[in-house]
Amino acid sequence: MAAKHVVAVDLGGTKLAAALVDRKGKLVRRKSVPVDPRSALAPVKQIVSMARDLADGKNLKRNVVAVGVAVPGLVRRDGSVWAPNLRGWKRMALARRLKSAFGVPVIVESDRNAAVLGETWRGSARGKHDAIVLMLGTGIGAGILSGGRLVRGAHELSGCAGWMVVTDAYDADARRMGQLESLAAGPAIAHAAKKELARGAGGLLEEIPGKSINAYEVAEAARRGDAMAIEVYLEGGRLLGYGVANLVSLFDPEIVVIGGGLAQASDLFLDALRKSMKERAQPISGKQVRVATSRLGADANLLGVARLAWEVSSKRRAF
Repeated sequence: MAAKHVVAVDLGGTKLAAALVDRKGKLVRRKSVPVDPRSALAPVKQIVSMARDLADGKNLKRNVVAVGVAVPGLVRRDGSVWAPNLRGWKRMALARRLKSAFGVPVIVESDRNAAVLGETWRGSARGKHDAIVLMLGTGIGAGILSGGRLVRGAHELSGCAGWMVVTDAYDADARRMGQLESLAAGPAIAHAAKKELARGAGGLLEEIPGKSINAYEVAEAARRGDAMAIEVYLEGGRLLGYGVANLVSLFDPEIVVIGGGLAQASDLFLDALRKSMKERAQPISGKQVRVATSRLGADANLLGVARLAWEVSSKRRAF
């Protein structure tokens, strides 16, 4: 019987997820484990083990036509990876190692590019040829599809949206991680709330030890009516809107999809984001672009690399 599936892998800084995916984008079987941080090769061995397990045995070629992997970093054209949050991954020859282990085509892609491919295949941007997925979490990155093709840049660094400039402020955090990321990513939301508490803002977050306050806790407080927590998210949304305005003015997308872990709190900042985007974006584009949250959540990356795996298996890769 011919193989009818691909294996899709989403490698993060702390979690590794994988799934067996059919040609229609159905996740037939899946599993996830914490990333093994003990050595540079440990995550590679985990990927091999998980893929073989999903494919029912060591002879992966019998059940799988290709493997796609999303990674949290830069993917060079030779398939090597720089991932700053993974130990020893300055030039990990991931594609070569996995192809040798599996004996089937292997495609490796950055997680932000995987996300926009997943969303345009089976998500909120389904069928769109001009779309941006803004991933909000510990960091901020954007997958950009323009005219049906990924925007990569000369050094595979297009989409580093956390580095967009949205205010005049320029402190150590902005120099280290980029200004938008320093002001509106998950850790920045928590940091802003802690600063307000230190100034005596009070409220529900006073009940939580300072070290335990994160973007999730701030969101919970906001939903319970805490005025300071609400304002922190509104300010984050306003600044994110400026970033989205820059993206809309540059790329004129049909849709911008908000994804990543912080999208779970989009009810607290999406209206503010849309408002400031429309105020600052190119007027014609700003009025027509749709801003929506992801329907796929964490599955966007898996579906994006599954799509690429199907394409490379058919030798009709379009991206």
